[in-house]
Amino acid sequence: MDKTNAINAYLQAVDVEYSYRLAKKMETYKTNPVLGFRTAGSPAEIETGRMLAREMEAAGLKDIHMDELILDSWEFKRAVMRFADRDGQMREIQLGAYQTNFVTEGFQEFEVVDLGRGTAEDYEGRDVWGKLVLADINQRDEWWINFPVYQAHLKGAAALIAVQGGGYGEVDEAALNAQDIAGPADAPAFSMSQADARLLRERIQEEGSVKVLFDAESRVERERPAYNVWGVIPGESQEKILLTAHYDSYFAGFQDDNTAVSMIISMARSLIASGYRPRRTIVVCAMAAEEWGIINSKYDWSTGAWQQMFKVRPQWRREAVADLNFELPAYVHDRRDAIRGTYEFKDFLEEFLRNLPQEVDPREAYPDGITVCAPIETWSDDFSVAISGVPSLVNDFSGGSFMETHYHSQFDNDDFYDEKVYRFHHQLYGLLLMELDQAAVAPVNPAEIFRQLRRSIRPVTGEEDETAIRSLLLRLTEAEELGDRLYRRVRERNRAGQADPALQRGLLNLFQKSQDYFVRLDWQDSVLFPQEAVQNNLRSLRAAEKCLEAGDTAQALEAIYRIDNSRYAFLFDEEVYRYFTEYVLNQPADRLQWGAGRIVHHENLFGLVERLKAKHRRGSTDLAEEICLIKEVEEQQKVCYDDDIQYIARSVEKLTGEMKKLEEG
Repeated sequence: MDKTNAINAYLQAVDVEYSYRLAKKMETYKTNPVLGFRTAGSPAEIETGRMLAREMEAAGLKDIHMDELILDSWEFKRAVMRFADRDGQMREIQLGAYQTNFVTEGFQEFEVVDLGRGTAEDYEGRDVWGKLVLADINQRDEWWINFPVYQAHLKGAAALIAVQGGGYGEVDEAALNAQDIAGPADAPAFSMSQADARLLRERIQEEGSVKVLFDAESRVERERPAYNVWGVIPGESQEKILLTAHYDSYFAGFQDDNTAVSMIISMARSLIASGYRPRRTIVVCAMAAEEWGIINSKYDWSTGAWQQMFKVRPQWRREAVADLNFELPAYVHDRRDAIRGTYEFKDFLEEFLRNLPQEVDPREAYPDGITVCAPIETWSDDFSVAISGVPSLVNDFSGGSFMETHYHSQFDNDDFYDEKVYRFHHQLYGLLLMELDQAAVAPVNPAEIFRQLRRSIRPVTGEEDETAIRSLLLRLTEAEELGDRLYRRVRERNRAGQADPALQRGLLNLFQKSQDYFVRLDWQDSVLFPQEAVQNNLRSLRAAEKCLEAGDTAQALEAIYRIDNSRYAFLFDEEVYRYFTEYVLNQPADRLQWGAGRIVHHENLFGLVERLKAKHRRGSTDLAEEICLIKEVEEQQKVCYDDDIQYIARSVEKLTGEMKKLEEG
């Protein structure tokens, strides 16, 4: 079958009605009969996996597997509260939960106290021992749930009940929200809607606190089984292209991620029905435990994908040439759609979009068309797959308002289903899959990561090692040119349909090493190059120093807030701050999963923040000691920066040497 006929046959076979039905069918499996929830290692998740295995077989996939992985499981059965409102009317409300242990064995009486935002100063003069603490939170714009929860735990609270004041769940005041806890299982947490919290607070304001009846069952267990479910469309070779999406969910999870799981099975079903015969083996894999899967880790999500690539099927790291991952594909996030990929896929993806057939017009769903962006982010499974050495991409889902409104709430349902968007994504990514499959050599351009790395090097103080930086920039320019020449060879091979196993192996090896050498994270989980975190710190330190010299403690504190994880030093006890710093820097790699080793430097500024806060309250202008401290930290960071530049230079030299050998081969 020629390319045009293959495209037309696939487009005719696309069946979004099937995909929609399967996405709805997934909702029937749940641990909480009212709210849903299909969580890591729970019976609901496992039963869903078995159902998906049957669907894969019915769709025509072969060699169906349920790969067992061992993770920390969470089952949330209920959280129900009863209380009398200020009019004496008895209310019964549903609460959401986080991945922690709390079991009442029926209704028990608790006292509820309102602690504002749940920061350290909110506890001053307050007794919360054995009580439920109510606190507002905005996880997107302020701090993550683990900090106020652990603060409450240290103060002896029975549990913290978080009320989303913004950032997430903004669609309705009745919205509940759920996120990964990123903390220990013995510090319990639940979530309450703004509407219910308002009723409860009316009583608390009148009486100081209020007694409630609370019945909850939330259980976390270490080292329990879960299953990644996969099947294949056999190809002519053992080389693989992965189609991935996760099947665990908060609430019903219609968009996140039922529609993605059903889409990858449906895409495979349509390819099989169209008569398409792939060159490479196409693997359709529904991943478990994306939302959460490991206790007490900052990097507690994407557990299923990380284990699949590093523990369960490490051979895929050698065999797979690409991963197409999907998240929330049936919702229009913005006027412009985007494919988010690793830097090395950028040129290929842009060329693919320029040559889309007329039958696949993005403007029917996205008026402003479609674009390509990079790099991939840590929000989804494609990050875990990419750092394993498989070039990856995902339909970009983080733009628009959905993440602030419906995401991880009970409003993620088919009321917001967009059939045009869903159909377009079936069409687009089916054709992209075929394009990747037909490429004789994996279309990986090693030049782009060097190009972006070069652009990211922006010295701040003027006192950095200029000679080393100048030398590095020259090396990066050479690496870009080498990478571009190699990619021209790739394009030549692909135009001729000529396989080049040595070239492909070399490019994928370069990709793996680039991930190891250059992919770093900051304390907010953004993807950075190795020197960027220090660059950002130096910029903030310079700003803080200038503010202190001008006697402006308020602006100095704002600048320090942006340094590493200093934002948490402002609002929580030192024990809380230290706990969530140390568990990143001093935990076994297996507990840190995909984040292990990706934060290299850290400046502990807790003491400085406390001193400046105290002087700001007093209006003190004697800031000489604080200025000296800032300068000391800046000197340390400049040393770190020079170390980072030298490390990058060594890494670039190694990769340049490998590219030269590949060019000569």
